[in-house]
Amino acid sequence: MTFDVAGYLGTLDRSVSSLERDGKPARAVTLSRRYETTIEDLWDALTSPERLPRWFLPVSGDLRQGGRYQLEGNAGGVITACAAPTTLDLAWEFGGDTSWVEARLTPENPERTRLTLTHIAHPGEHWERYGPGAAGVGWELGLMGLALHLADPSGRFDEEGFATSPEGRAFIAGSGEAWGEADIAGGAEPSTARAAAQHTIAFYTGSEQPEA
Repeated sequence: MTFDVAGYLGTLDRSVSSLERDGKPARAVTLSRRYETTIEDLWDALTSPERLPRWFLPVSGDLRQGGRYQLEGNAGGVITACAAPTTLDLAWEFGGDTSWVEARLTPENPERTRLTLTHIAHPGEHWERYGPGAAGVGWELGLMGLALHLADPSGRFDEEGFATSPEGRAFIAGSGEAWGEADIAGGAEPSTARAAAQHTIAFYTGSEQPEA
């Protein structure tokens, strides 16, 4: 696979911020990227059960506001807001924890649309070890699959295969380091943020060593 790692990493805007959710301190991981397609097509790629498996995961459930969705082998939860073609909010229940995902679509011109995705979580031990990159790197892999799908709707992104390739490992390293710097820009202590970024990179590349 020929892949411009640096070029792709440069297409994303990343930020980390602090806020409150349900009266508790929370952290928000935000990714923003433009896609060369209409807002209607991007919305369909994000929400269609026929298209989601081509770049992300199979989905089942009651796919409307107030309904519950389930991603195969991953998160599920309630769809808390769904207003085509601009707004999609989800509860993200995974591993016994609940966080929240918010997607916003904004047309920049008739054939170009910006997607802004925010993942909000209450920080805990997982955040302390991995920082924002745990969510950020995972979403970057997903959004890269989305970009490839929009460029070639007939194909299917093999995320697992890509992640184990030399290009994929370079992508994960660059993404993880970028999220460490975004964390610092968001107020995190630099050495702590960079250590968390290295833990994230090791996790996604399969080189993380178990704790003693």
